[in-house]
This record gives sequence, structure tokens and C-alpha cells, in this order.
Amino acid sequence: MNKTEQKRLAGSIGKAIAKQRVRSKMTQEEVAERLGVGNEAVSRIERGRVIPNILRLIELAEIFNCEAAELLGQASFHVDDQSNRIKQLLTPLNPEDRTLIIDTIEALTKRLQKG
Repeated sequence: MNKTEQKRLAGSIGKAIAKQRVRSKMTQEEVAERLGVGNEAVSRIERGRVIPNILRLIELAEIFNCEAAELLGQASFHVDDQSNRIKQLLTPLNPEDRTLIIDTIEALTKRLQKG
């Protein structure tokens, strides 16, 4: 993996962690306290400056009450992982809202393929 790919991966993992933190209604300070690190450490992870190691990912997943694989899956550029993420997002919606989302994705896909 080259440096560009590493930076992209770090950024994606950081965004996934930030999303889970916000979903959990926690501040960076609260996460830092639970991890036993400074606020800046959490900020660096979320900004993609640092890639957390496996143990840290597991700790973060426990804090956010999710699977570590979910944090990695949200950061993945693989179609299967992205499809699973969309499935997770659609599952709690009612059928009409799911149809609206699917129609929107279909329209965007067609438009982007033209451009």
C-alpha cells in the first residue's frame, strides 16, 4: 500500500469514527477520557492523521457499541462493504422511504455515468 492509499484509508477510518462518535452523542473529550488519552489524540484519528491500531479500534467499537468491522466497513472502498453499509442504513426505514432512497441512488448513478 502506497502513501496515497494509506492517507485515503486513514481519512476514511477517521470519518467513520467521527460519525460513530456523533451518532453516540459523545464529544471528542468524552471519547479521549474513556480511552485514557488526550483530546488531541482523538482529533488526530478523526482527521486521518493517525490510523488507530487494532486494539484501539476494538476499544473505540466498545465505546460506540458497534463492531470494529463496522468502523472498517464504513471506511472501505470495496463495493461489497459499501453495499452492506447501504443495507444497514436502509434497514430501519419504512418501505416507502427505502424506495425513495433507492430511486435517488438510481437517478444519481445514471447521471454520474453520463458525466
